[in-house]
Amino acid sequence: MANLNGFNANDVEPNSSFEPIPAGKYLAAITASETKQTKSGNGSYLELTFSILDGDYKGRQLWSRLNLENPNATAVKIAQGDLSAICRAVNVMKPNDSVDLHNLPLVINVKLKKRPETGDLSNEVKGYEPKTNQTVSSPSDTSTAQPQQTSGNTPPWKR
Repeated sequence: MANLNGFNANDVEPNSSFEPIPAGKYLAAITASETKQTKSGNGSYLELTFSILDGDYKGRQLWSRLNLENPNATAVKIAQGDLSAICRAVNVMKPNDSVDLHNLPLVINVKLKKRPETGDLSNEVKGYEPKTNQTVSSPSDTSTAQPQQTSGNTPPWKR
């Protein structure tokens, strides 16, 4: 038994289910990265966590796995191509560590994929582009928006 210290569900909004977000392009940043072993133990992959920075899905997270060490040469080639696209999108051409790619804005192309085992839809990141003013528009953008000024308190993706 666990003491819930008088928790009252009436005082807290319930979490909604995390349905996949619609396919499209989203302004995002890598907020975490970790090297993990493959299930088979004969390789490793770089898992990247992307956080959406603007719009209706701000704060939602998506993941991408790059098979950088794998006996399957095709998987490695695809992963290296994706890493190159990410590096170019954030303008960090020679990262020493995956943390060098963190918190830099880029546009991710999100697709919907059907899981073969359940038939449920899930999200998959299938492309990476540099952030441009024309690439992604936020529902809150208006034609009368004032130019943003750079300040020490402005997050990097807003600059």
